[in-house]
Amino acid sequence: MPQRNVMWYMLKKHKALYLLMLPGILYYIIFKYVPMYGVIIAFQDYSIGKGILGSKFVGLKHFIEFFYVNPDSWKLIRNTVMLNVYDLLFHFPAPIILAILFHELKNKTFKRIVQSISYMPHFLSTVVIAGILVTFLSPQTGIINFILVKMFGMEPILFLGLPNWFRTIYVSSEVWQKIGWGTILYLAAIAGIDPTLYEAAKMDGANRFHQMRHITFVGMVPVMIILFVLTLGHFMETGFQKILLLYNSMNYETSDVINTFVYRRGILDADFSFATAVGLFQSVIGLILVIAANRIARKYSETSLW
Repeated sequence: MPQRNVMWYMLKKHKALYLLMLPGILYYIIFKYVPMYGVIIAFQDYSIGKGILGSKFVGLKHFIEFFYVNPDSWKLIRNTVMLNVYDLLFHFPAPIILAILFHELKNKTFKRIVQSISYMPHFLSTVVIAGILVTFLSPQTGIINFILVKMFGMEPILFLGLPNWFRTIYVSSEVWQKIGWGTILYLAAIAGIDPTLYEAAKMDGANRFHQMRHITFVGMVPVMIILFVLTLGHFMETGFQKILLLYNSMNYETSDVINTFVYRRGILDADFSFATAVGLFQSVIGLILVIAANRIARKYSETSLW
């Protein structure tokens, strides 16, 4: 059968599945691929009146300005990298550990209750999360400072006014908000493990820790690799909304990142070309990291994105 006929046969046979895929495909075409045309303005002095085709081409001017003229460029890159490194160190493994702990729970009722509670923060908006943090960390009325003063006799701490505290606050809030939701894929991976492997391990004398280490954890590795590669694609990005709501002039030293800088230059100052150039730099770094990580994963394991 010719290849074209095979394609039409498969489309007809699985048309319901392809229809389910259609909204997702349209989303990526309309909101991800079509806007890539606008990357051109990173190499122009873009003017809204002249449009993309009429604006003057200036080459790498905006990239040079960001890296060599802007005095804060390396601080922005450092802050962005540091937040993402801490995020990888603490946020990425947290759902893995929690999923294993959920799997080891034998009381199903208690397990369902704990899982439901861990999912709840995911459904809170970023504005609500930021509001909770501001309220809890307030030096006058915050519960954290109340405990420090009443129980430990310490002086109130202006948490959001000290640069050294910002990364801890941001990363810990990310872990709390996303740890429960992040366990879903790992629990699905655990559910796909052949139960006979546990039975065989028990017959060989393996205790629960050995089963967890050599069966449960190993069964989660393919999902871990895929999610790690995808996470690296956003390595130069951060939770823009939360940072925007939490940062201020007192903690700029560690809280000001590339995304907040792009917001100020691109939206507030209407410097669209410069903001696009910086955003393109972030995307290129993410692409390089994804390709490199996928190549390493393909070389040393049987799992990769492509």
